[in-house]
This record gives sequence, structure tokens and C-alpha cells, in this order.
Amino acid sequence: MALRSVLLVSVAVCAWPAAAAAQTAAAPQEGRDAVAPLVVQALPLGRSAVEVAAPVIQLGGEELVFQRRATLGDTLSSQPGISSDTFGGGASRPVIRGQSAPRVKVLSDSSELLDASQVSPDHAVTAEPLLIDEIEVLRGPSALLYGGGAIGGAVNLIDKKVPTRPAAGGFEAVAEGRLGTNADERSAVGGVTAGRGPLVFHAEGVVRRSDDYSAGGDFGKVAGTYNDTDTGSIGASWVGSQGYLGLAWTHQSSRYGLAGHNHAFEECHLHDLTLHCGEDAEEDGHEHGEEEAAAGAEPPPSVDLKSDRLDLRGEYRNPLPGIERIRVRGGATRYRHHEIEDGTPVTTFRNKGWDGRVEVVHAPVAGWRGVLGVQSLKSDFSTAGEEAFLPATKTRATGIFLLEEHKFGPVRVELAARQEWQKIEPEASSGAPGRSHSPFSASASAIWDFMPGYSLALSYTRSQRAPSTQELYANGVHLATSTYELGTDTLRKETSNAADLTLRKTAGSTTFTASAYLNRISGYVWADTLDQFEGFRLIRYAQSDARFYGFDLEVKQKLTDDLAVSLFADAVRGKLTNRGGDLPRIPAARLGAHLDYSTGPWTAEVEAFHVFRQDRTASFETETPGYDMVNLTLAYDLQLGPAKTQVYLRGANLFDELAFNHTSFIKAAAPLSGRTFTLGLRAAL
Repeated sequence: MALRSVLLVSVAVCAWPAAAAAQTAAAPQEGRDAVAPLVVQALPLGRSAVEVAAPVIQLGGEELVFQRRATLGDTLSSQPGISSDTFGGGASRPVIRGQSAPRVKVLSDSSELLDASQVSPDHAVTAEPLLIDEIEVLRGPSALLYGGGAIGGAVNLIDKKVPTRPAAGGFEAVAEGRLGTNADERSAVGGVTAGRGPLVFHAEGVVRRSDDYSAGGDFGKVAGTYNDTDTGSIGASWVGSQGYLGLAWTHQSSRYGLAGHNHAFEECHLHDLTLHCGEDAEEDGHEHGEEEAAAGAEPPPSVDLKSDRLDLRGEYRNPLPGIERIRVRGGATRYRHHEIEDGTPVTTFRNKGWDGRVEVVHAPVAGWRGVLGVQSLKSDFSTAGEEAFLPATKTRATGIFLLEEHKFGPVRVELAARQEWQKIEPEASSGAPGRSHSPFSASASAIWDFMPGYSLALSYTRSQRAPSTQELYANGVHLATSTYELGTDTLRKETSNAADLTLRKTAGSTTFTASAYLNRISGYVWADTLDQFEGFRLIRYAQSDARFYGFDLEVKQKLTDDLAVSLFADAVRGKLTNRGGDLPRIPAARLGAHLDYSTGPWTAEVEAFHVFRQDRTASFETETPGYDMVNLTLAYDLQLGPAKTQVYLRGANLFDELAFNHTSFIKAAAPLSGRTFTLGLRAAL
């Protein structure tokens, strides 16, 4: 403990004076940092992250290679303002400023994924982190173009499965292998792109195998945290001087464990809004545990997931006078997963649907440049079996949106609006009524470059979200979250009024981004606990007014051409305003530092941060102790013949801290992974 504290304090003390020092001159950056800003692909007007009013996170290159985990939430969890609602080793979703699904959308190059991850935290996001080239995280008004389901933010995943340009020299290839301790990870990934002329082909694939991991300290193995996943994709595009049009097919097959399931609650039922879990469920649970101890532990349930997806992507530049670009995105998905107990599928989730999107960027008219777009979605979702707590439903949604920008000297103004229409129709046998909603969202923002290298951005968004299928129609036992869920089919739209203030410094030896935000939500849909037996709760989706507020901060100081130190911090508070009390599973505040060093072929990074105790809890929720986390990455670049090669070693949770994640539904049963070392070899032609 003393060594951890000394290391954390030492890094922070070294970082703070340098980060806080005033800079009298803005010197151009050199070396590895001297790269052009990346355009944010999810935003149609071709702006970089520092040109957007609301904060945007872009994770790519070496940073993404080192940060990638088996799940999307874990991959992003170290970014400012982002955490993860972890569920063992097979599933985790990103939590942005206290918001997760169904208020955070995950997109595949601006197109809906259409899996089942929004229904439950134990359902994996069907995106393979090892095949992602870049991740964009949109917060605030930036996410408005993607609808009410992105009221808390959007995560856009950029990949290479649909080629957008010819292969350099007619052929490109990449291969990577990873070996990890703790869970005995074995992963291999490869991809090739070929084609000099207009027709370009791409193929890629991943094989991952990992066993149950051990949590930190003396906790030991966490049963049901293994993850075996195979993903493959083939694609082709017609690429010309004015754009491209391509298709890609992706298949994913995954088998992963479900940690934390308590079989003692399987027979719980509801009577007069009171839980009944047998004559003596506590004794039943103890007897069940004694039987397991006598006969060998019963294996935890698992998920057998299969997903097939067809992506259509295209772009046509300067097709007509006054039109700068037309962009098309679409996806069709057939998704199925079985939840398996004792080798037998007991519950099946299916989703079959498509999503299409067209954006038209127009040239400036009276100084205003913008994009007009339309999006349409259809989803047929069903559950069957013992844990079928949702009826089969058909969802239809359509949205139109407009974004315009105008530059007035040093100030650029953005105005945006989106109108949606959503209709959900349950199967007739459920007896539940269909529901229709028409959410409308609008935003206004301005970014002021008040001096060279500095900007101040203010944004305001009024956005609406239609309730989800789960919030409307749930009715039954949901063991993943240890709840009996009751939907409310009279829920109205949520209305969010959010303001975000961001100060940036983008040039010189010191750079930083600091954001403060306030989000007032009228009719916030949340899970109200009506009754509880042991750790099993009866919840009903209800509406109350809520308020979220907090800040994100990241400061980077270049000490030399080779050495840089960074500070980062974030905190969010979520409260019910009309009835009082804190909201559940709000992430704890964090404070940490990075030390980055690169010279010649060597790269090194030390990351140390403290997650504070979370004692601002909702009713029926327990407090979560704080913890320290220290990670280390070393990498070496070399040239092996024509291949650019990198060898890297990453150590995570170096002090084997026992860490509980407050945003997780199963935090006590499945703490975070203990000390882990990952050795990787990556080569590219």
C-alpha cells in the first residue's frame, strides 16, 4: 500500500507544477506528436476534435493498440469522462458521464449495430476491439445527429472492412499476436487489403481464447469470466477519384461466461407487487450452495452468440454544383444468442433488422455550410425461454436532421435539429399496447478562438428520447441484474436540457481540455425498487426529474521532445430532483497521471490513477471502496524485412489491487481483473 501511494504521489507531484506553468510562447510540436489532426468521421462537416464545440475523444494509433481489451467498455474505460459497466470477461458497455445504454449509442461507422447489448449488461457489444482502427466518442450536441438513443453520447467505431482507398502498392497486410497472463489470453488478428485499380478487396479476422481471470488480492478466480470469440469479415469497394461504394459481410461467433448469476432466485415470482421467492429462499440458497460444495461447483451460465451483418458504405464528392458530398451508410443484421445452463439453451434473444442513413453536405449559402440527412431503422426483436422477460416487438424509427455552421470572425456557430418518429408494436399475444413517440431535438453551440492556440466553447442542447422496449414492456425475472423487472407502457418522452462549457489549449508545450457540464432531464426513466429479498430486487421503470453534473479534465505538459506528463480527472453526480436521492451506479470520481516517453524505437508509458470511494448511493445500493491502479506499457519498433514491426509489453493492475467497479451490476461477484501482463507482436506491410 505504501509503495502504491508513493508512486501515485510522485507522479502527480512531478506532473502538477509543469502542467500548471504558464507558457509564454507557443512552440510547434515535433516528433511523434507532429501529426495533422484527425477528422471526426461521425460528424459530416469534416472537423477535427479541437474544432468541435462539445468535447470529442479520438482513440487510435499506438494508443488504441495498447488500450484494447476484449470488450468495448474496458477498452474505453481509462478515457476522461468514460467508465464501463463491466460484466465479467465477456461483456461491458461504455458509460459516458454517468449515462449508458439505452442513452449511449454504439455505431459502426455511423450505422446502428442492432445487437442486444442495450437490453442487458451481460449482452456483448458485437464489435471486435482488435479490428477497430479508431474510436470516436461524441458527447453533448455532437451526438444529436444520431437521435434520442444518443442523448448521453455516441461511440463511433471506425474499421477497415469496407475499403475507402486503393491499397498502397497494391497490397497491404497487418498481423498481430497477443499472449496474456492471468486469464491465459491467446489472440491472433490479421487483415489484408489488395487492389490497385478501382476494385479493392479486404479480408480480416480475429481468434481470441481466454480463461476465467483472477481478481486482485486474495479474491481468486472469478467463475464465468472466460471469453472465446471468433470474428471474420470480407469486403470490396469500387474506388474512384470522387469517392467509393462498397459492401462488407461480417460474422461473429462468441462463447463467454456469465459471472454472478444466483440460481437461488430463478423461482422468484410476483404477487401483488411483492416478491415471493419460495417458503424460505434464503435457506434454499444456502442449501443450494452446500449441495454445490458437496458435489462440485455448478458451472455458471454462458452465452452462445452468433451475429451476421452486411454493411453498405459509400461517398460521392462534388456530385453537383453546390453539393460537396453525399455519404451513405447502412447495415443489415441477423443476431441470435442463447443463454445456456447445464449445456442446455434456456433463453434465446434474437434481433433482425436494418438501418440506413444518407447525408448531403451543401456548399456555403450566405455563409452557412451544413448537412441535411435522413435515417431509418427497422428491428424485429424477440425472446423465448425461461428468462423471456420481454415480449416480441417490432420497432420502426425514422429521423431527419439538419446541421448548419457559420463563422463570424473568431467565432464559429453551429445550429442543429432532429425530428424523429418511433413506433413499437408488441406481439398480439402479449396484450400490451403499441406505443408511438415523436421526439424533437435541437442544439446551439459556439466556439471562440479568443487567442492563438486557445478556444472557449459553449453548447446547449434540448434533446428528447423515446422510451425503450425494455422500459415499456419488461415483465419477468432478469437474473443478470438480479431483478424482477416491470415495464410501464405509459412512459412519455424524456426531455434533456444540457449545457457544456469547454476551455482548450491546443498549441505549445502545454495543452489541455477542461469541460464542465449540467444536464437537467425531465421525465428521466429509471428503475425504481419496490421490494427486495436478499440481493434480488423488484424494480419498476418510473419517471422522475433528474440532474447530472460534473467535469472532465486532461492536461498535458511536454517536458522535453521525448518526455511528456499528463494529469486527468473526472467526476459526475446524478440525482433525482423532485423526490430526492442519488441515482444508482453513478461512476466514482477519478484522479490520475500519465508519464509518456519515446526515443528512437522505444516507447514507454506509466499510468497511475485513484478511483475514489463511492458513498453517494441510491436506495438498496451499497457503497464501493476506492482503489489505486497502476499500469505500465513498453514498446519497441523494428524493421523485419519489408514489415514494420512492433513488440509491446503491457502490465495492468501491477500491484494486484482488489478493485470493485461501482457501475457494474455484479461488482461484488466479479471484481476487476488482477495483475495481468500482455505480450504483443504486431507487423504491417
